Amino acid sequence: MNKTIETILNHRSIRSFTDRLLTEEEVRLLVESAQSASTSSYIQAYSIIGVTDPDKKRKLAELAGNQPYVEKNGHLFVFCADLYRHDKIARKKGVDITASLEGTETFMVSVIDAALAAQNMSIAAESMGLGICYIGGIRNNLNEVSELLETPEYVLPLFGLVVGQPANPSAKKPRLPLDHIYHENVYQADDAEFEKHLSAYDETISNYYQKRTDGKRSDKWTDQITGSLKKPPRAYMNEFVKGKGLNKR
Repeated sequence: MNKTIETILNHRSIRSFTDRLLTEEEVRLLVESAQSASTSSYIQAYSIIGVTDPDKKRKLAELAGNQPYVEKNGHLFVFCADLYRHDKIARKKGVDITASLEGTETFMVSVIDAALAAQNMSIAAESMGLGICYIGGIRNNLNEVSELLETPEYVLPLFGLVVGQPANPSAKKPRLPLDHIYHENVYQADDAEFEKHLSAYDETISNYYQKRTDGKRSDKWTDQITGSLKKPPRAYMNEFVKGKGLNKR
């Protein structure tokens, strides 16, 4: 096993950082690492907004569900699906690409591009001894987030990524069993195997929480999932995305 794989396998979300801010060189290296990720058809349909203004960070922390680590970290990055530049290029050249810009496939490409770039940045950050945490909570209210970050049409804030020097490293959270995730040739939908894997994983997660919280918590993963998905999350999202000119057809 090499150091890159060790870094990947050692991942855990960090929600407590020291006061040290990232240097300009560290920020540049992280963004360059993000840019080195694969991109569909060389479209590069994303942008990254670095948020350093204390008031903006404070407001984003509030909008994300009053998460203090969104405000207090080494650096806050916001990853956006971005087709704005592509629209500008086409207009300048007199080419109509509206159908593509508004299409579901191009929207998926922009989201995937942003996610790949963010994961590259995350691995780079962890290889530098830094900690990271993804912030999906910025999607709680994208109207206000978009106004705060002044994102134009065809630019959609997707998630934040906080990076910094860990102050209180958390334990590594167990993932689903490999046999439950990896399928060969066809999707394996054997109900008995499915239940066996989930039952074992529920026990693993319950033990993890009991140990982590001194017995105060013993959640099962399946209960977490049904609890979080029984009500559609962020139901406004479809309308908001279309209002940005994306995923209309």
